[in-house]
Amino acid sequence: MQFTFLGTSAGKPTRERNVSALGLELDQDTQWYLFDCGEGTQHQLLRSRLSIGKLSTIFITHMHGDHYYGLPGLLSSKKLDKALNPLAIYGPKGIRKFIECVMNDISYEKLGYQLTIIEYSPQEEYHFDKFSLKVLPLVHSVESHAFYIKEYDTANRLDEEKLKALGLEPSPLYGALKRGKSIVVDGKEIHPESFMLEPRIGRRVIIAGDNDTPEILGSYLDGIDLLVHECTYLQKTYDTLPVKVQHTTARDLGICAEKHHVRNLIATHINPRYNANGKIGIEAVSEEIAQHYNGNIFIANDFDCYYLSRDSIIIQL
Repeated sequence: MQFTFLGTSAGKPTRERNVSALGLELDQDTQWYLFDCGEGTQHQLLRSRLSIGKLSTIFITHMHGDHYYGLPGLLSSKKLDKALNPLAIYGPKGIRKFIECVMNDISYEKLGYQLTIIEYSPQEEYHFDKFSLKVLPLVHSVESHAFYIKEYDTANRLDEEKLKALGLEPSPLYGALKRGKSIVVDGKEIHPESFMLEPRIGRRVIIAGDNDTPEILGSYLDGIDLLVHECTYLQKTYDTLPVKVQHTTARDLGICAEKHHVRNLIATHINPRYNANGKIGIEAVSEEIAQHYNGNIFIANDFDCYYLSRDSIIIQL
């Protein structure tokens, strides 16, 4: 699994960061998936290796503009690029009305490609080519959601090295073994159960929208391979805000990730006040998380790419 961060700022764009957008690619897949689409996402795509033409599905976490105002421009550019493959958008209640309203002048039925809009509800589950996705409720000033992604387990895997050691190179006989049929090679009967590997367990990931209570994700977090979660404030900053807003602090994120033995944590949705030229740099966010969490911590920057291996190791590309 590869994750490309196209926008990592909270609320508004800055010189360093655009607003929320994240691309997900799966191994040996020709399409990719977009999570949130803040204003300017199509510009960010031009500076990345991802293309609108291979985008198949967009998931919107909630109806705050920094998470979905980029949709009209992206949908229009897809037509202008003649990328006419079907596109599906999954979002909370209100996403259909927004798209139909803002795209009215050109009519989204005339975009030249099939556009499907699905308004989901919490706890609904959807199945795609290589993974399932479950919608989980979060705590925010509007209805907000996380997406629990479970890659399908891979069964029927042959121990090809063991077969090659017997002199049996890849051939249609491999297919017969996968189908549970015994074969005969040089007069010797080979039974499939002797050459099957254990099923490969799929990776588990949560990509969360805005949320002030990471603990609401509960048991879904237990031992998860990767949590991508907002981290808008340092605790000291949050405590001094005259008006409290419903976002997660670095301290609370670290405490929750440690409690549930999260294997890897990528923090995003960073408040603009934490920047290279400000009084407080981005390293302070990482340091506060690390005071409470002993796992692997990454603070996402725009255009950062991370690969999650099958053994739960994160590699920054």
